[in-house]
Amino acid sequence: MQKYTSFRPGKVWLDTNGNRIHAHGGSVIYVDGTYYFYGENKEKTDGKNGIWHWGVRCYSSKDLYNWTDLGLIIPPDLEDKESPLHPSSCMDRPHIIYNSVTKKFVCWLKIMEKSGEQTETVLTADKITGPYEIVKKRLKPLGMNAGDFDLAIAPDGKGYYYFERVHSETICADLTPDYTDVTGYYSTHFPHPCPPYVREATAHFTYNNKQYLITSGTTAYFPNPSEVAVASSYHGPFKVLGNPHRNDKTNTSFHSQISSVFKVPGKKNLYIACADRWMPGYMDLKYEEYAEYYRMIFSQDRDEEKFAMLSEKYGNIPENTAMADYVWLPLQFEEPSDEHPDGMVYIDWLDEWKIEDWD
Repeated sequence: MQKYTSFRPGKVWLDTNGNRIHAHGGSVIYVDGTYYFYGENKEKTDGKNGIWHWGVRCYSSKDLYNWTDLGLIIPPDLEDKESPLHPSSCMDRPHIIYNSVTKKFVCWLKIMEKSGEQTETVLTADKITGPYEIVKKRLKPLGMNAGDFDLAIAPDGKGYYYFERVHSETICADLTPDYTDVTGYYSTHFPHPCPPYVREATAHFTYNNKQYLITSGTTAYFPNPSEVAVASSYHGPFKVLGNPHRNDKTNTSFHSQISSVFKVPGKKNLYIACADRWMPGYMDLKYEEYAEYYRMIFSQDRDEEKFAMLSEKYGNIPENTAMADYVWLPLQFEEPSDEHPDGMVYIDWLDEWKIEDWD
């Protein structure tokens, strides 16, 4: 069996059994000396069969290169078609955090309901690998439709929930002490009129006591430019620094979408942007064209003939995410300068890279 000794962004990544890794829209968590990589299991999702997911899958590793399949830590509910865990349910982007007071692992799932609402399902477990029990479902935080999100924990244990208020703005909401709900206190950021401008796929991290958010635009599984912002506190205000993917002439974040940022323990400044290349078979498509398509969907100001043409081209592409790959790249930090008085975060393309080469 192949053993990896480096990261190779965009290449097919196999687990220790020789199977594709399925932890999409995922994150890495470090528990008792072991890395756990978990995310959406898309092994049965071909874009045609009505299967959106097949549960949440988890892998373990000691080196971040080689991953052992631990199976489904949150299995699909095959019996109840109304369950948020039914394979036809649009379940996305699991995020798991540990509550040191309750001693529970808390998982939030984004659910796009058949009604058109977007809600959250919250589960807890005693171990990172489960079993997980649903404690809340069809939760509408703050009464809002809640899209892509991330969870963050401050050094004092306080929890924060960053989410896209669907097709509107980004919200930072305080979590309750048990991390299973929001308190009601929140702040708003990055208001935009509609896709593709609205920010989604929020990924939070802390560097030098400042809070950073990396987000993408809103073009479904088609990639678009990322944006990084920084603030002195979890609630901001956030200042947009720009697109971290310098030298990316395609405006597609190297044909990927970041789902989370993981700080590697024991390394001073090694932060990994964990991204999905959702549809590697369509890397020749032009961002500017499908971005205009998404703008037209949500705008009354459109050329109907052009919209019909773009709908024919982009509205019928099967979202075969079973073939999605990963693009993991290190963040690089530029200290404040005249050009960037608040500093800057960059993500450069690397065909291959190693943790061992980092400080």
